[in-house]
Amino acid sequence: MKNFNKCEKIALVRSLGMGGKMKKIIIDGKSLTIEKVVQIARFGAKIELAEQAIKDVEESRKIVDRFVKNKETVYGITTGFGKFSDVTISEEDTAQLQENLIMSHACGVGNPLSNEIVKSIMILRVNNLSKGYSGVRLSTLNVLVEMINKDVYPIVPEKGSLGASGDLAPLAHLVLVMLGKGEAIYEGVRMSGQEAMDKAGIKTTSLSAKEGLALINGTQVMTAVGVITLYDAKMLMALSDISASLTIEGLKGITDAFDERLHLVRPHPGQINTASNLLRILEGSKLTTRQGELRVQDAYSLRCIPQIHGASKDSISYIESKVNIEINAVTDNPIIFKDTNEALSGGNFHGQPMALVFDFLKIALAEIANSCERRIERLVNPSLSGLPAFLTKNGGLNSGFMIAQYSAASLVSENKVLAHPASVDSIPSSANQEDHVSMGTIAARQANEILGNVMHVISIELLAACQAIDFDDNKKLGVGTRVAYDLVRKEVPVLEEDRVMNLDMNKVLKLITSHEIVNEVQKVIGKLD
Repeated sequence: MKNFNKCEKIALVRSLGMGGKMKKIIIDGKSLTIEKVVQIARFGAKIELAEQAIKDVEESRKIVDRFVKNKETVYGITTGFGKFSDVTISEEDTAQLQENLIMSHACGVGNPLSNEIVKSIMILRVNNLSKGYSGVRLSTLNVLVEMINKDVYPIVPEKGSLGASGDLAPLAHLVLVMLGKGEAIYEGVRMSGQEAMDKAGIKTTSLSAKEGLALINGTQVMTAVGVITLYDAKMLMALSDISASLTIEGLKGITDAFDERLHLVRPHPGQINTASNLLRILEGSKLTTRQGELRVQDAYSLRCIPQIHGASKDSISYIESKVNIEINAVTDNPIIFKDTNEALSGGNFHGQPMALVFDFLKIALAEIANSCERRIERLVNPSLSGLPAFLTKNGGLNSGFMIAQYSAASLVSENKVLAHPASVDSIPSSANQEDHVSMGTIAARQANEILGNVMHVISIELLAACQAIDFDDNKKLGVGTRVAYDLVRKEVPVLEEDRVMNLDMNKVLKLITSHEIVNEVQKVIGKLD
């Protein structure tokens, strides 16, 4: 199991049952949540199949065996795949068909996906198969359960999926390890799939009719990347309010713009919640001002924080609702219906529902960084801030935060390229049999990349805002900003003379990725919505 930092331990403790033993999460195909996926993939919770799920899997398998025995023509069971769907496969070749499918489809390229994402993929795949609509054998499903519980991480290249028919190429790499092929990481070491399974004490499997197709035909790669990105994006929304609050104090911003009455007459939930967050974070501050004291109005990047951040929060709420549907959905083809003994071919593997929302997630995250970078500019520009240029006392000899703002500008510019929707593109495949694809996995990966960029931009704002505050009096901070300021200053001292800035930025980034700033602020002021 990984080593947990302080804030991760807090989250882990919440997943513990009596006696300090980690509670097993029951997989039943219908009650998995984003939070449960993270508890398993990030914090090491174990899983167990529900009794009803076991029964459903076994009943579904009987139907597949019947199709093979009766020589019925069923896509992917007694036929080839894609353009080869009109090629009949003999009973004695059905098992070879499934293994050939996995080997031929393992065409991924690029860097491996992270262990956390790979485990999330396996979790989602188990949940999908446990619903009993795919026809896999229970023994095959249990191999995947063991890999999750014993931390065997297949090497899954990040690129190569069209997002329909599902995530074929990356999922094929995952299944290779189940067969004792491919590569995996076990106990931190990259090795052959067979060696990893042997060391973990997991017996590899061979595939029977339908199983190869059932294991790779679905949206679990794009959804897993999206789940992890979405979980951290929700934290980032709260952090962006904290970071913005520090900037408001650094620039002596006007709090009247956050008056509840303004937001109730335009009642978007995210906007209302953000305004409330800002006032709670800034409560007791002696660095903020009221309308007319210094200025009548602030610039949009300060005054419109509730509207900007709130819109992204509302977008994320919508995206979350769609992802929660997908993680408990059947995305296989064909789908086995036990009550009528039918296998119906359809398009549930198509990633369009996820492709669109992950493109939306990209935009929602990119806009947080856009507004954040504009606040950084206001902090470092003496014409806008009234503070020393680039937040350094001895400008000229020292450059201060000059190039930190450049870095932020570069990141938000890159985000604008990444935020171009992947889902508007489609390239026909399988000899035009699969003539519209979603590119949803590209959208999910880009959202994850944008998330990382936004974290870096916010780390710069946190540093710049704390530096601006130190030109006044940090004892005048609000109740929430005081907590955030102290956490930053515990890691990074005031910038008196130039030093290597990215070291400071990386220290603050660790506070961000651990969720420590958000968790500690919430202890003082309550949950940030």
